[in-house]
Amino acid sequence: MPMDPSTNLPEDGLDSPLSVADRMRQQQTIEMVRKALDEKRAMLAYQPVVQARMTNRAAFYEAFIRILDDKGRVIPARDFMGEVETHELGRRIDCLALELGLAALAKEPSIRLSVNMSARSIGYPQWLAVLERGLRADPSVAERLILEITESSAMVMPDLVTVFMADMQARGICFALDDFGAGYTAFRYLKDFYFDIIKIDGQFIRNIANDPDNQVLAQALVSIGRHFDMFTVAESVETAEDARYLIDIGFDCLQGYYYGVPATEAPWLTSRLSKLA
Repeated sequence: MPMDPSTNLPEDGLDSPLSVADRMRQQQTIEMVRKALDEKRAMLAYQPVVQARMTNRAAFYEAFIRILDDKGRVIPARDFMGEVETHELGRRIDCLALELGLAALAKEPSIRLSVNMSARSIGYPQWLAVLERGLRADPSVAERLILEITESSAMVMPDLVTVFMADMQARGICFALDDFGAGYTAFRYLKDFYFDIIKIDGQFIRNIANDPDNQVLAQALVSIGRHFDMFTVAESVETAEDARYLIDIGFDCLQGYYYGVPATEAPWLTSRLSKLA
């Protein structure tokens, strides 16, 4: 391969210092996640999704997987999911998130919980085994389990997703379409998917009280949700002004830092303890 004499690197730049450093970072991330999964160093963080008309009450909680490094530091999913989503490690993360979520539901019968998953995990035998094992151990968790699938993930394999959803909904499980509007939405699939919940992506929600463009888009997305009989959730609600506007235009639920950050301490336990104090 011809070399650039000024840099002593291939002229096509494939092995530039930046690309080498990026590959090394990716490999280190993948190895860190693999080791954490092998040792089951993970936990869930919970964020409330509140009812729009009774914002002091959580309709359900979203569970986010958190990996712990070898020093016990919490690593949020955004720092590693991009590297492992299409690898088997992504499926293993989904398995562990589901296992932890089912355990939380079995332990606390008063809550509903949403667990994130990739559509790719539907065909992963270990993930299906975790789900079946959890439902057999406590069939009541099915009606309190919500499986969240991102719009981009669902559109990768719509036929597989629709069949799986129909089977699981017959057993009581709900499905949420996450980050709706974030990608190239295939609206024609909505009538086939039958999602129970539609979560509007935060890019349409932030500063909505002062953004006419987002106001028009959010109202349109809420109308789509209503048309297909889907429960609507606004993501990334961060201010009182935005919350008031979203309630006024008819969102069913709100989620965001204004109502609570994801916390590894179960919020239903902390609120219960505060009432007893």
